[in-house]
Amino acid sequence: MNHLSIDIETRSDIDIGKAGAYRYAQSPEFGVLLFAYQWDGGEVGIVDLACGEPFSMDLRDALRDPAVVKHAYNASFEWFCLNRAGYKTPVEQWHCTMAHGLYCGYPAGLEAAGQAVGLPQDARKLSVGKALIRYFCVPCTPTKTNGGRKWNLPKHAPEKWELFKEYCRQDVVAEHGILERLERFPMPEEEERLWQMDVRMNALGVRVDRELIDGALSIDAISRGKLLDEAVRLTGLANPNSGAQLLPWLNQRGARMDNLRKETVEEVLAREDLELSARRALELRQQLGKTSVTKYAAMEAARDPGDRVHGLIQYYGANRTGRWAGRLVQIHNLPRNHLGTLDGARRLVKRKDYAGLRMIYGNVSDTLSQLIRTAFIPSEGRKFVVADFSAIEARVIAWLAGEQWVNEVFATHGKIYEATAAQMFHVPVERIVKGNPEYELRQKGKVATLALGYQGGPNALIAMGALSMGLSEEELPDIVQRWRAANPRIRDLWYAAEEAALTAVQTAAPQAIQGLVFALEGDLAYGQSFLTVRLPSGRKLFYPKPFLAENQFGRQALHYHAVGQQTKKWEVVSTYGGKLVENLVQAIARDCLAEVLRRAERAGYQVVSHVHDEIIIDAPMDVTVEEVCTLMAEPIPWAPGLILKGAGFEGPYYKKD
Repeated sequence: MNHLSIDIETRSDIDIGKAGAYRYAQSPEFGVLLFAYQWDGGEVGIVDLACGEPFSMDLRDALRDPAVVKHAYNASFEWFCLNRAGYKTPVEQWHCTMAHGLYCGYPAGLEAAGQAVGLPQDARKLSVGKALIRYFCVPCTPTKTNGGRKWNLPKHAPEKWELFKEYCRQDVVAEHGILERLERFPMPEEEERLWQMDVRMNALGVRVDRELIDGALSIDAISRGKLLDEAVRLTGLANPNSGAQLLPWLNQRGARMDNLRKETVEEVLAREDLELSARRALELRQQLGKTSVTKYAAMEAARDPGDRVHGLIQYYGANRTGRWAGRLVQIHNLPRNHLGTLDGARRLVKRKDYAGLRMIYGNVSDTLSQLIRTAFIPSEGRKFVVADFSAIEARVIAWLAGEQWVNEVFATHGKIYEATAAQMFHVPVERIVKGNPEYELRQKGKVATLALGYQGGPNALIAMGALSMGLSEEELPDIVQRWRAANPRIRDLWYAAEEAALTAVQTAAPQAIQGLVFALEGDLAYGQSFLTVRLPSGRKLFYPKPFLAENQFGRQALHYHAVGQQTKKWEVVSTYGGKLVENLVQAIARDCLAEVLRRAERAGYQVVSHVHDEIIIDAPMDVTVEEVCTLMAEPIPWAPGLILKGAGFEGPYYKKD
């Protein structure tokens, strides 16, 4: 089988950063300028399409030939753009080197991945590339000097154009260099097909409600103007949005604040002694700072002429576990909706009725935030069927650890919060019902279940909202100890996972625990090394360049290279047993979702998106929630004994049920 590595350079008047690659390529102004290619690691060729150079017959045939595997870095872009330009190829003929790199634990981005895998400097993207892209691929401002033109063409800067062609060639060299280093660590065929499924889903996109988006943007503009006017009248400040101006004004009125961070504002507003003018100023700041309504603008920017938004989901977006991540509108991070009258609120917004919305719902910006989910709607004549796994992480960790009493809860009544409280406080679960004094224990069981599965302590309980639930800080250590005593196998799993990882790296001998295999893998040719963990599904998790060293607590710990959560740079990070178990549980939960996506495709269901452990199906009217939930509850062959359950709803728009 022949392999063809490809990189293209394109132009469009659509901002790819704001609207995404799919909308970018749908513009009438879109075009492919350069096509660089390499056969099986040979010499890199280039087709100068912008200057009228045609494809050779060999290349045309190769693009159509299913026996030729097409490779590209972020191949969904090349695939979609070439199809838009008339060079039709099915996605099944493509392999994505970026997806392969993400699978192996490397960062996204050609330059970042090249650096991480150890490509020589001259094989990375040229530093002048961004400037050349701005010159040739983005519209220029028409001026008298440039003759009023919209686009810079090769003839306007021949030397830059030759440099741009070299830049395109180097991308192919870099992509192939990364591919060579990844070939020793193949991506499973099931994952290749999952990536292809993801590309097809993103290309189809999700329909959005244009009227709702237009109404929300209109009402938000009115609301922000009125809020800002009120803030100016109240404070007398030239710019009450300025922290430097507002903070002294608030402190003169007894607010006693040293910053205006969201958490600080919420704490001060909870005080009963706050002066009314200061309280109102902070409420106005909260409403003016409501950034979630900007998601309407993101939808509008990405919306195509058919009112669909594409490219919302990133395959392997969560690098350590392989979970999907949100892009553009960030569908994984939408505000919850609590309104009982979503239909009525939606009608007011579509009518651009600011006065009516404010009169009925009061806080306009909060209402708009709660309606964001409902801007996603099914195709004409269809409905959404939405279903998610119930308590998936609690189920997976109990199954993985062999915590039998938890498995039995999920196999029977499923009331895990009540059962956990009963186990922690040694009371019959039947007593933990509304009306009984023992019912207050449910809250402790709930926060413990949500917060403590990954070796967390009192701080984990606080982060999960224990204090806002009415629990005191003094009782948190007792809750931690009781939960650990009630879940000894989960507790043991933390230490077993940590020991397996340390031993595998120290001795290079594989370590098997609970159906998992920890191993040290590497290759001498390129000096790569990984700690891998083979999951029950057969997929592996990769921890690049592992080594053992003391951590901040003076204990021997596993260290590896990853993109830092704070710095967003490729750096050394350390981990421990609880964090490893979190990775494993979330990865297994992800593989459960992947299994459901495959089942849905085989059943002919059109999944248009998925959020965490939830799938969104654009369904014909005769498909039922029960059918989809049954699909989710079917046993998984590689996870015997794992009891799963789906719950969901159907409707004319997306929401949080």
